[in-house]
Amino acid sequence: MNLQPHARAARWNAYVAEARYECVRVFRAPGFVLPTLGLPMALYLFFGVVLAEADRTAAIDAFVFTGFTVMGVMGPGLFGFGIFVATERAQGLFTLKRALPAPRMVYFSAKLVMAALFAAFVTVGLILVASLAGKIALRPGQAALFTLVTVAGAVPFCAMGLLIGSWASGRSAPAIVNLLFLPMIYLSGILIPLPPSFAAIQQASPAYHLDRLALGVLGGSSTGSVLAHVTVLTGMTAVFLLLSVWRFSHDE
Repeated sequence: MNLQPHARAARWNAYVAEARYECVRVFRAPGFVLPTLGLPMALYLFFGVVLAEADRTAAIDAFVFTGFTVMGVMGPGLFGFGIFVATERAQGLFTLKRALPAPRMVYFSAKLVMAALFAAFVTVGLILVASLAGKIALRPGQAALFTLVTVAGAVPFCAMGLLIGSWASGRSAPAIVNLLFLPMIYLSGILIPLPPSFAAIQQASPAYHLDRLALGVLGGSSTGSVLAHVTVLTGMTAVFLLLSVWRFSHDE
């Protein structure tokens, strides 16, 4: 009797079950759900719609919309990985997960699914708000591509959050994530155009490269090639993951 298909099915079920439980657990945490989903839409509605000048150009509308969307998809990865992993390491849950007879990547893949789901919700919510307010007009295919780019673009922030969670303690992780999250928003130039002297700082941020990719989908002015931005984001993700793996290997 060939047990290989049963083994593959059991492994797949483990991944699906862990992702489902992780999403249910996080959705039951209003302290994470409300700011992650509600804050980007509330800020965009206030600054991008209510306070918008009547004669603002379509290019500026696209820039503001894209900036708040990128800000929104940064949160699930940075906070979802950075704080949750650090807290679960401190509580011993991470050690327990490693001792269970399940694939090691189940734990991390579940958090990745959770972050991707939140990033999709944030993006779709902002698209609906901006469309209803008449600030952007996306074709269905364009909206789908924009969502795909932002959800995929959340992966580098997941890797960055994982790196923080692998090093920081449960108490220090929230402060470290906030100290990284807030300056990154402004120094990346995704919400406020920065002078050319800040170009080096901008290009060192994954938020800048994701913003350029997303803005290109909307047809806005985007500096640099798609390949260059994707290469930088992929390279940053790989570096963060390698450092995280090295750290976790030294915890064992």
